[in-house]
Amino acid sequence: MTDAARTRHVISRLGHQGDGIADGPIFAPRTLPGEEVSGVLQGQNLTDIRVETPSEDRVAAPCRHYKACGGCQLQHASDGFVADWKVEFVRRALQAQGLETDFRAIQTSPAQSRRRATLSVRRTKKGAMAGFHGRASGVITEIPDCQLLLPEIRSAIPMTEELALTGGSRKGELSVTLTQSEVGLEVMVRGGKPLDGQLRVELAQVMGKHKLARLTWDDEPVGMEQPPTQAFGKGHVCPPAGSFLQATHEGEAALVAAVKEIVGDAKRVVDLFAGCGTFTLPLAEKAEVWALEGESEMIAALDQGWRQAQGLKKVTAQTRDLFRNPLLPEDLNPFGAPYEAAVIDPPRAGAEAQVAELAQAGTPVIAYVSCNPVTFARDAATLVTAGYALNWVQVVDQFRWSGHAELVANFTKNT
Repeated sequence: MTDAARTRHVISRLGHQGDGIADGPIFAPRTLPGEEVSGVLQGQNLTDIRVETPSEDRVAAPCRHYKACGGCQLQHASDGFVADWKVEFVRRALQAQGLETDFRAIQTSPAQSRRRATLSVRRTKKGAMAGFHGRASGVITEIPDCQLLLPEIRSAIPMTEELALTGGSRKGELSVTLTQSEVGLEVMVRGGKPLDGQLRVELAQVMGKHKLARLTWDDEPVGMEQPPTQAFGKGHVCPPAGSFLQATHEGEAALVAAVKEIVGDAKRVVDLFAGCGTFTLPLAEKAEVWALEGESEMIAALDQGWRQAQGLKKVTAQTRDLFRNPLLPEDLNPFGAPYEAAVIDPPRAGAEAQVAELAQAGTPVIAYVSCNPVTFARDAATLVTAGYALNWVQVVDQFRWSGHAELVANFTKNT
């Protein structure tokens, strides 16, 4: 490649996925604002990038796999830069809705703390390989020294290769989700061969060899040595295979602490999009909680966890599709006695319909947990228009070195 084919650009900002953006727009991955870079322009994408003038925030990536792996996007940036950028991303989303608020210091999960990961695994001519796909690539990068994953997850990578040799196809990849539970590793596999009798026997042998707590193959249970429980407050819950779980213990603890602070001394709380009880069960130490979730298996797991726990107040667990059938003001103010606080933790799409009903009901306190600053800001504007104060936002970064950010927001009804 001749230098004549290269063009120079100055990076002005980062996009929401962490890519550098120059005028055009031109997208340049793994660059930072203020850097002058050169590369070969292909459409709007700069390739074969060379950093001519590095930013003061540029650092050496802590993981040796970073150059080839697509699992992280921001290891080339200092921790301080990433923290400030994620908070600013949330701030700008709010500003786009005409909103301002106070921001608390970001809470960032440490390296090697991810308790769940989904690996791509495939057979090869010489055996098998497991890892993450390279950036915008179908090529798997092996990650034996990954700096994201808990050591227990990382040490299970060779086991996933055994699963591919046992039940994988040469033509396709397995998607293997590893989750660390209180009693050991849970494994869920998709994309494998049909689970016939012989394969079941062979998989049971792999399961026993590696002392897996539970193994699920394309939604069919292979075996469970022990229920792979997760601790939510005083409750111990066995989530359905593959169900939602916060990515790190530290991130979950930060979210729960913020929600408990917002709810305060409320005696009656409604928990919307409750999942398996991440917030419900810790809140039930002081309050009666009505927990609603669209997935019946998750609600059943929550309910069982509550019934087996000691020292918790009443929890009413109900399956309800809050997108199609949101709680109405009369639900939230039964018999003239309103729920004193609401917790809402919707998926990335936010909860436009349910937030509109919350606003009309006038629930005094709302703790809003979000994994998407843009849809959060939209819903926040609905609440503020209805007379709520957005008191503060706590950003939580449990997807370290990625473009992803979560948050908890404190809303109170103006009187």
